[in-house]
Amino acid sequence: MREAQIRKLIALLREHDDIGEIEAFSGPFGLSRIRVSKQTSAMASAPIAAAPTAQAAHAVANVVENAEGFYEVTAPMVGTYYSSPNPGSDPFVQEGSKVQSGTVLCIIEAMKLMNEIECGVSGTIKEILVDNGAPVEFGQVLLRIQED
Repeated sequence: MREAQIRKLIALLREHDDIGEIEAFSGPFGLSRIRVSKQTSAMASAPIAAAPTAQAAHAVANVVENAEGFYEVTAPMVGTYYSSPNPGSDPFVQEGSKVQSGTVLCIIEAMKLMNEIECGVSGTIKEILVDNGAPVEFGQVLLRIQED
């Protein structure tokens, strides 16, 4: 298809609001086929989707008491562990931090969704077992909390 023909098709689209799309096919031996579709009301009202962005979700961490009397916070999903909301920010918690039920402990990114992992118990962070940016498995122990 030549540039002049393409320009005519674009002008046709601009002139007629009821045309939804034009498909042009160039086949062998110089044969061309053009298909014109009318715009439906759903097409007219449907907004153009923006580029996907990472969204935040909340999940309460799984907490299990171990034999030593600590609560182990385990990953509720498979993903990538982040200790802070942004690369240059301070971590949500550090060893020695006091936490309450509902405190955000970390973020686990799964399929471009940022899941804030909230604490299910109150206490003091005794040990963080995962490095920032490390992949985590479902049920993997992320950190240990000593109940106050």
